[in-house]
Amino acid sequence: MRVGVLALQGAFIEHEKKLAECGAETFEIRQRRDIERSFDRLILPGGESTVMGKLLRELELMSPIREMIKAGMPVMGTCAGLILLAERLYGDDTVHIGTMGITAKRNAYGRQLVSFHTAADFKGIGEIPMTFIRAPYIESVSTAEPLAIVENKIAAARDGRQLALAFHPELDDCVKIHEYFLNM
Repeated sequence: MRVGVLALQGAFIEHEKKLAECGAETFEIRQRRDIERSFDRLILPGGESTVMGKLLRELELMSPIREMIKAGMPVMGTCAGLILLAERLYGDDTVHIGTMGITAKRNAYGRQLVSFHTAADFKGIGEIPMTFIRAPYIESVSTAEPLAIVENKIAAARDGRQLALAFHPELDDCVKIHEYFLNM
């Protein structure tokens, strides 16, 4: 299995390490020619969603990535990646990739100073560690299914072959989320 990891900013190297632990091969997507390579899955890591959206447009990656996802490419978006996937942003008309049936709320768990770590139940996996850093949450779902709730807010959801997480599984010792994604 070969996974493309968007490497414009954020914790992409940490995702690559987790995927390697699971036996998956990875490569970094930094420019248009990188997505011409053959791969089975895509990760959109955390970072700053506005900057990532701008870079995706400038590097002419937005449309091809959107089309790959629409064609069935499994994708996992963490934190800013969740915002990129959302079909709507709460209180904001901006839409980035916009393929997942969720409405996301930015910085909803608080600013960076109130980042936190917890453990919560994840549907189909059980209790897992979760690290939230200036995290969004999923305000509502249209076609997606909620998979985890933290502080009465949707922290993870799945919509077909799209997985969105408000937390950073790449920063914890557990590989269960990456295994779940690879088995989607």
